[in-house]
Amino acid sequence: MRGRGGPAAASFLRRRGEEGEDVKPFTPEKTKEIVMSLQQPAVFCNMVGDWPALHWNAKYLSAVLDGKTIQFRLGLKTVDLVPQFETRCNYVKATLEEFLAWSCGQPSCLSGPFSCYEYSRYWAYADYKYIASIFEDKPEIFQDIRWSDFGFPGRSGKESTLWIGSEGANTPCHLDSYGCNLVLQVQGRIPYEESSIFSKVNIANPDLKRFPEFRNTTAHVVTLSPGQVLLVPRHWWHYVESIDPITVSINSWIELDADHEARVEEAITRMLVCAIKSAENPGAGDVWLNPTEVEATSHEINLQYLNKAVSAYFKCQKASVSEQACSSSTGTEQRTSASRKRKKREVGCEPEGCRLLTHEFGFSSYKTEKLQKIPFGPHLIQVLPQPQETSSMGAVAVESDSRDLLHENEGGHFGKLHCTRKQLVMSNDCETPAHQMDSDSSPNASQTALSTNDLLDCLVNPHVINLVARLLLERTRV
Repeated sequence: MRGRGGPAAASFLRRRGEEGEDVKPFTPEKTKEIVMSLQQPAVFCNMVGDWPALHWNAKYLSAVLDGKTIQFRLGLKTVDLVPQFETRCNYVKATLEEFLAWSCGQPSCLSGPFSCYEYSRYWAYADYKYIASIFEDKPEIFQDIRWSDFGFPGRSGKESTLWIGSEGANTPCHLDSYGCNLVLQVQGRIPYEESSIFSKVNIANPDLKRFPEFRNTTAHVVTLSPGQVLLVPRHWWHYVESIDPITVSINSWIELDADHEARVEEAITRMLVCAIKSAENPGAGDVWLNPTEVEATSHEINLQYLNKAVSAYFKCQKASVSEQACSSSTGTEQRTSASRKRKKREVGCEPEGCRLLTHEFGFSSYKTEKLQKIPFGPHLIQVLPQPQETSSMGAVAVESDSRDLLHENEGGHFGKLHCTRKQLVMSNDCETPAHQMDSDSSPNASQTALSTNDLLDCLVNPHVINLVARLLLERTRV
């Protein structure tokens, strides 16, 4: 059994146990409590020193894959006003050996399909690779990743994804629809990860004439180095760019209770958008689909997705009720030998250290006193907002070649199709109308003619979608 210490004080030094194994600054239980309760980005340090996955540099992975080809996405290193979405990139299938030869400037005969792309002009990413898939013939390697140290027993590489990129590779500003995200940096600096909801704003070179409200955003900037684990909380906007010649990252999305209702909201949004937009001229030019999606799905498929999402929601609710009943029964037995003075706690009988985990995994209204209890220090580093003068987009564009930019979204969940028109809704102004976010695509105040997009802007408002989802779930429950 690996020895672990309790929460670390400022003077805590990373040390070795009696058997030579690492002693963690936080126990798995404490780490999970932090992950599930924290609503701002933070970096864990000294938590993965004994993970075999820290040896997963590109050269090692090339040897393990032994000539197996994987898909790389290639984009231009030039900075444009428009983000380089997946549909604007090129793709090649190549080995990691060929990728390394290309990124190291070796002769083109060794770089295979990369030889068609000049390294000085392009970046490349083997992104979003499910470890369970690319290493399906080597399942023993899954155990190199030990998310159990973060309080998630049984979670390993099988539930993780791998990202391998070259210098300059980036992903557009986006937020993750579901769960929170843990990102382990293995090689180089700055991770890379994907999502289903994107912004039309290019963080590295924002078009402030088109998106004037973007001036009011607050940037949280961090450089992630090997051995560190970044926590990206639920629904935080983030932009990522690699700054070293080769980067390797591993991430895992942690499921949350709120995800089940979010999937119902997403299904409702998809049905609305597809049904209404399908009645218009397909060549209208308005983009409501994700940049990663080719075409809208049929009404029948959308209806199936909605029913599956509702069924999954109630299945989760049933399991949660059963778990709470079991927990309550156990708590009652433990209290039989306790003093009568403790009976007043029967309504909330969970242990003090577990309270943050009992209400939608801690992602309810967050209180300042709880934040003060988070053990920030050398082993848990806050990702703090940048000062106003340095968080302007011009300054961030200069600094973003070496940092991970995150933006807070308090406006709630947005449907999967409602993603490219004016998705950059920041914490400073969550209720900003669509026409203020994208001045090129909306009528001014003097115009009275309403378009289909105006209607959809209202219908897929997160507050409206949330209300519809709750009404629909209540109808189904009855």
